[in-house]
Amino acid sequence: MIESLKKLFSAPETEHHKPDDRQLAIAATALMVQLSRVDSDQDERELQVIVDCAVKAHQITREEAEEILATALSQAEDATSLYEFTGQINDALDQDGKQALLESIWHVALADDRIDKYEEHLIRRIADLLHLNHRELMQARHRAESARSEALDH
Repeated sequence: MIESLKKLFSAPETEHHKPDDRQLAIAATALMVQLSRVDSDQDERELQVIVDCAVKAHQITREEAEEILATALSQAEDATSLYEFTGQINDALDQDGKQALLESIWHVALADDRIDKYEEHLIRRIADLLHLNHRELMQARHRAESARSEALDH
């Protein structure tokens, strides 16, 4: 009985480990998928931006990114909350890494050339869950908007 209690109370510490690179990529991609679905209009451009962000952020091939997207789509479908994804990200990334992820999330929101109120609300929630302050949120947004306008100019 005492051994069972010891195992029960020590389980969270032993199970609390940093996610591997693939788990981290899936969690980050799943957040982007959640964003692409929040306005009830999952756009092909948004999915393409998600793949592009995964390739860039995780230094992987397009095929690997598309495989991660497929996994993230399925996990996002089954997700009960954002915590299961943001928890893994908080364990693995520092503030700069989380801010870079938030910038990628803004890229997804900008993919269809508009940010609706539901997307903006979800991004703010994600930023809060990632322990990013308002300044970091806005910096990520401005970097994403600048990159988008530069890409459109070329």
